[in-house]
Amino acid sequence: MTAETKRSPRAVRSAAGPGAAPALGAMPEWDLSDLYADPKSPKVGADLEEARKRAKSLKDRYQGKIAGLGRDGEALAQALADYESLSDLIGRLGSYAGLLYAADTADPDRAKFYGDIQERITVISSDLLFFELELNKIEDADLAAALQVTPLAKYKPWIDDLRKEKPYQLDETLEKLFLEKAMTSRSAFDRLFNETMTGLRFEVPGEPAPLPLETTLNFLVNPDRSRREAGGRALAKVFKDNVRLFTLITNTLAKDKEISDRWRGFKDVADSRHLANRVEAPVVDALVASVRHAYPRLSHRYYKLKAKWLGLERLEYWDRNAPLPERPERVIPWADAEKLVLNAYAGFAPEMADIAGKFFRGGWIDAPVREGKSPGAFSHPTVPSAHPYILMNYQGKARDVMTLAHELGHGVHQVLAAPQGPLLASTPLTLAETASVFGEMLTFKALLAEAKEPRERKAMIAGKVEDMINTVVRQIAFYTFERKVHEERRKGELTSEQLNAFWMEVQRESLGDAVRLDPDYDCFWTYIPHFIHSPFYVYAYAFGDCLVNSLYGLYQNAHPGFVDKYFTMLKAGGSKHHSELLKPFGLDASAPQFWSMGLKVVEQMIDELERMDRAGTVTTP
Repeated sequence: MTAETKRSPRAVRSAAGPGAAPALGAMPEWDLSDLYADPKSPKVGADLEEARKRAKSLKDRYQGKIAGLGRDGEALAQALADYESLSDLIGRLGSYAGLLYAADTADPDRAKFYGDIQERITVISSDLLFFELELNKIEDADLAAALQVTPLAKYKPWIDDLRKEKPYQLDETLEKLFLEKAMTSRSAFDRLFNETMTGLRFEVPGEPAPLPLETTLNFLVNPDRSRREAGGRALAKVFKDNVRLFTLITNTLAKDKEISDRWRGFKDVADSRHLANRVEAPVVDALVASVRHAYPRLSHRYYKLKAKWLGLERLEYWDRNAPLPERPERVIPWADAEKLVLNAYAGFAPEMADIAGKFFRGGWIDAPVREGKSPGAFSHPTVPSAHPYILMNYQGKARDVMTLAHELGHGVHQVLAAPQGPLLASTPLTLAETASVFGEMLTFKALLAEAKEPRERKAMIAGKVEDMINTVVRQIAFYTFERKVHEERRKGELTSEQLNAFWMEVQRESLGDAVRLDPDYDCFWTYIPHFIHSPFYVYAYAFGDCLVNSLYGLYQNAHPGFVDKYFTMLKAGGSKHHSELLKPFGLDASAPQFWSMGLKVVEQMIDELERMDRAGTVTTP
């Protein structure tokens, strides 16, 4: 997709219960006609041709002349406006093809359409490579003077970000080669992963037919321990049967990245991601160090408690996300989930609920589980001239409601940032998780306020702690795994055994002694899509969660003008650095205490659970 899709970390973990879909009521399937009526619509072909002509025209008018325009702010502003408008058109085509494909990756016609559109977009985009390369050749003094002109000044944040990429850009011929070869390298292996995962089937004893990935993952939250184990074993068997293929995909993509990094001059394996996120490596290093240092106080301590509640000496890997025995998981119909989330949003700000409501009324959500549908959940911003779309696999559990709140947070953020335009609306991943995690927190607090019975309250707090551990601890463990993989891949090809060993090492460190890692668990790295589609994406979740914990603390303490400041931050999109956006709240992500403050929120919840345990609120079976 042309705009980076904001995926929930729940795409990496089970979100709902197993078996046949419960009575969830009518659920929406998205209406993509706001983009195009259907793949055979004449408008698709017309827009492809329009994009081709406009790209050629822009190249004819400006190639070799951009550097000279640096002395003419008005002319440079017009060139950028033309480039931005074309970006929106190309983005619309790419978004439509990607969303259509995600709704049914098993459909060969959709897969072909997606592949064909990607190829056409690649050809069109190759005519535009010169633009940003030449823009970065403008002399600093000339550009500074040109930026004083009002029409150009609005693009300054985008230009400033582009200048940061200057040391890593190649000449136009090489950039064109990298772009065109991506279709048969990175993009091809991304697609191979997607279609392989969609096609996998898992045989769970007691089930009438083999199941797809999403449904099988959901056995890991079954109240019946024997069913959890059955699901876990079924997953492990198929992952092991296919581990050689996933090892090949991982080796190929890691090498592809190493080649790109080497040619561009990136030294560290994660430097390109940090640049894309507009975050400094020391800030990320401080986050990672803080979270890893906190493992014993967070995940190790919580899973020890959970083992006790389940009447176990230690948890098995299939017990990690088991529901607690005190509160059987209730089925939440779709209409109730909609009401829960919108009410929680309205309690914070009516404007937030109004925007979120458009997703339900406008056909912007695809909720049901379907054969061939992409697993997990995401919110795709498409382009500013349209609106975002949300994909879910809703099965009626409380965690599905949290996923809905999470993705709607992304969607609200994307709607608010859209007026920034195609070049400035996209938010770096470090801040892109802010609204989504904040939306989850609002929903959780609203539900917690309604809980009167101590056992219910305890179960809700425990569930939130698990979500936070999955969003912070697990994602930093994933980041640690990725670093090992990419650093070792620079030395040579990796075997399945090496990848399995790296996985088990980081899992033991992050989960602690309370979770026994069966040897079958060693290949569970294979199904995590973030490793394939967006290397080092995962730390953004931990960044966002800790940031939201700090923000929510300010909100609870009636920080002056909080709601207005919050909306200002979301509306900024990618037009400001995280340090500028956090400054009005008095927060500084470069300060070590910033991360400690966010992690303390999780620690305090575990403290409360321990107090409840000592007070006898929790019983074991």
